[in-house]
Amino acid sequence: MSSKENCRTELRAAIRQLSDRCLYSATKWAAEQLVGIEQDPEKFTPANTRFQRGSSSIRRRFRTSEVTSTPIAGISYVSTPALEEDEAVDGDFYFLAKSYFDCRDYRRAHHVLRNQTGKKSVFLRCYALYLAGEKRKEEEMIELEGPLGKGDVVNRELASLDRDLSILRKNGMIDPFGLYLYGLVLKEKGNLNLARTVLVESVNSYPWNWNAWSELQSTCSTIEILNSLNLSNHWMKDFFLASACHELRMHNESLSKYEYLQGIFGFSNYIQAQIAKVQYSLREFEQVEVIFEELLRNDPYRVEDMDMYSNVLYAKECFSALSYLAHRVFTTDKYRPESCCIIGNYYSLKGQHEKSVIYFKRALKLNKNYLSAWTLMGHEYVEMKNTPAAVDAYRRAVDINPCDYRAWYGLGQAYEMTGMTFYALHYFKKSVFLQPNDARLWIAMAQCYETDQLRMLEEAIKCYKRAANCNDTEAIALYQLAKLHIELGRPEEAAFYYKKDLERMEAEERESQHMVEALLFLANHCRAHKRFEEAEIYCSRVLDYSGPVSSMNYAFSEKKRQRVSFEVLEQENPASLPWMLSICLPDAPVLKGLQIFFPLQILRQTEREYHNCDIADADAEELLLICLTWCLL
Repeated sequence: MSSKENCRTELRAAIRQLSDRCLYSATKWAAEQLVGIEQDPEKFTPANTRFQRGSSSIRRRFRTSEVTSTPIAGISYVSTPALEEDEAVDGDFYFLAKSYFDCRDYRRAHHVLRNQTGKKSVFLRCYALYLAGEKRKEEEMIELEGPLGKGDVVNRELASLDRDLSILRKNGMIDPFGLYLYGLVLKEKGNLNLARTVLVESVNSYPWNWNAWSELQSTCSTIEILNSLNLSNHWMKDFFLASACHELRMHNESLSKYEYLQGIFGFSNYIQAQIAKVQYSLREFEQVEVIFEELLRNDPYRVEDMDMYSNVLYAKECFSALSYLAHRVFTTDKYRPESCCIIGNYYSLKGQHEKSVIYFKRALKLNKNYLSAWTLMGHEYVEMKNTPAAVDAYRRAVDINPCDYRAWYGLGQAYEMTGMTFYALHYFKKSVFLQPNDARLWIAMAQCYETDQLRMLEEAIKCYKRAANCNDTEAIALYQLAKLHIELGRPEEAAFYYKKDLERMEAEERESQHMVEALLFLANHCRAHKRFEEAEIYCSRVLDYSGPVSSMNYAFSEKKRQRVSFEVLEQENPASLPWMLSICLPDAPVLKGLQIFFPLQILRQTEREYHNCDIADADAEELLLICLTWCLL
């Protein structure tokens, strides 16, 4: 049997068992991975591909013989799920309890199974009691604090569940699902070490419950804790490690593990979405956009993870694509938190920040622990200059996930707006620790160091250097490095960074507003070092610049301009050339940069001498080149 067939057999059995225990999210996850396994082309016709499958072809695909165990070779050291069932003991009561559970009557389900002793019934009874406590907790929080309140209400059933499940574990009368629930209860009570131990027992005994893996991941806050886990060798462990590496910001390791898993689960939408998340963390927005477009083609009614896609479209300012996505999720399921966040992003991109906040609040009413909504709402409050509300939103996001660098960055921005530079720097440091590959965070830190309160320019230079090495897409770092080195009296270093900035602009085929400043500085720098040919090249590039200074030509068409001839330029005192250029082109923005070449006393000396002379019609760029060349010689 091939490894793919092993995975299919295990997942089919696991789906039935997870569904019987009402672990619906774990069931959905397992079913998605089952369908994501690539079919053997020798056994299946083209009609059975993921792009061309109908209901009949799906039924044909699952007519395979069941296998009770998985060979050790190569794929798993855990047998295929074959748990001891107890339907003969309390099956009728279990069916009734499960029907109540499916209708969200958790108390009734718990009551029906109060005297049942089978492991399956014990798990569902305890699970129903846990969810009943969670439901009551939510109701109390809304009653006391409102839908977005931050209360200290706890699940009142945790104590009794902890006591009962602990006894069952000590007596060896608990199954892997009971261990999962016990670990969940311990985590809710704050006993992370014991919770981690119990959850490891659960996944080692039954590795197909993705819920248990997810809870175990939430207890691993450091790489050291992750490496200390004693996990059995199974392909589900690779899924766990890939996800855990992403959460711990080991993005390259996570990406390699997901790519390895694609060898078996080549059509898994889950893996594609996770790869998109990793690429998003690496700020590879082009690749993220391609992946999400493919996901929507394969699963057009998908809402899960689409809020991240909307973030990419927002960052790229793709109005039409974001509008289409917002309309799509609105017609699919408008009362999903992801849908509300996507619509909120759409209104934010349109500049309607008040309406955007309304939708983020709606997302939080549906799920008040929805991290993205708190962070994005904080961004909107920053745009609205409502700093206290922004700080509150960011702090709620940090409470939910202390590893969310965006919330820490938002806190830094909010405190920077209020002039509290030291607080801002503290939060920027936290964000850059969590996301060291984001140039924006390093630039924000550098700008804090540049403020009048700190004036720590050497630290600012270090931050800008890190930003330049982190793919600074906004092209801020190199220019700021040049400016800081000028301020510190280091012309050689300034020239180096100006050159790098120019090289980058050439490579990206763009012209920045700082290009003229860089060219003029480099021309002056070369003149000071008697590299006149190189200086002339930089001056010629100033003339080729098609940005704001290209409007200089219009000055020669106005009748009120003073007129002189090129013969005057050649015969009279050359010291007057700067002044003549200034009266010919008084409105040209480039003149502000030319002031570095012309001492003020020369301008004053020649103003009276050439006030009444004529300038013949000439090309503005030619005159400018003559003046620049003279200045450099």
